[in-house]
Amino acid sequence: MEVKTKDLWVFIETNEDGSAKNVGIELLNPGRELADKQGGKLCALVIGCNVQAAVDDANAHGADIIYVIDGEEYKFYSTDAYTDALEYAITKYAPTSVLIGSTPHGRDLGPRISCRLKTGLTADCTQLGIDEESGNVAWTRPAFGGNLMARILCPDHRPQMGTVRPGVFKKPEGTEAHAEIITEDFHVPAERIRTTILETIKEAADELVDLEGAEIIVSGGRGVGGPEGFEPIKELASVLGATVGASRAAVDSGWITHSHQVGQTGKTVGPKLYIACGISGAIQHLAGIGGADCIVAINKDPEANIFSVADYGIVGDLFTVVPALTAEIKKKKGIA
Repeated sequence: MEVKTKDLWVFIETNEDGSAKNVGIELLNPGRELADKQGGKLCALVIGCNVQAAVDDANAHGADIIYVIDGEEYKFYSTDAYTDALEYAITKYAPTSVLIGSTPHGRDLGPRISCRLKTGLTADCTQLGIDEESGNVAWTRPAFGGNLMARILCPDHRPQMGTVRPGVFKKPEGTEAHAEIITEDFHVPAERIRTTILETIKEAADELVDLEGAEIIVSGGRGVGGPEGFEPIKELASVLGATVGASRAAVDSGWITHSHQVGQTGKTVGPKLYIACGISGAIQHLAGIGGADCIVAINKDPEANIFSVADYGIVGDLFTVVPALTAEIKKKKGIA
């Protein structure tokens, strides 16, 4: 596709109530830097039903232009309706780059629209930048089972497209609303939509683990030794008001459910504090915690790779260190 602008677009995914999902607002943060380096504007594309709340959110977080496609057919996600709408908007305005959240819907939509537009797509990115030599977006993602990080360019086709995992970037600071709002009257005929939602089944309460939105996470790894080993982890998390996380090794061993998994095949997180207990620091896990402001590692192996990224490290047995840490925090908080 021949580009008409140097603009960078961020797809703002919406909830059923028309509010914005966090990942779209998060992507306005790197989107601003990339748009400025490309010499274009930062644009948000909002698709959904009754989406004024999402539009206001994008406007309050730095978007220069907001394109809006609003209709009943977009209340619930469908591949057919959303692909048609996104293809219409991108073809009409022809931006140079497009960012999509790597959510279940984004992972479905990204490949479909990139195929329609005959361009490339880099999936599940954990870093974004600009290649100084070519000016192309430099997309970084785990490769070969997470054993190395690949840097990918799309030099020959446009738009450049990628999906980015939730939690990789922080939400941008709020700004004075200044966006130009452009509403597109684009609707998809019912016969074009081949799927119908018959019933929505809410997840079990045990599965509702908000790792991506947590400010503090206490995680356990292979070093906890079994399901019972998560008890001191949970107690420390309770005292801190934190969320319990886990490494893949602990989840694969059946010690805790997958909803707690942090890392390449789990959730990418960006808390203010991340406490890793008995986690060795495999690259797959480190790929999921790069957005943490502060990392504290507790491991009895002084050579554990987790110490290479930790801001603070404690070499010791987690079953001694964690209860002592919990007791000290209780004392500071005046908890009996």
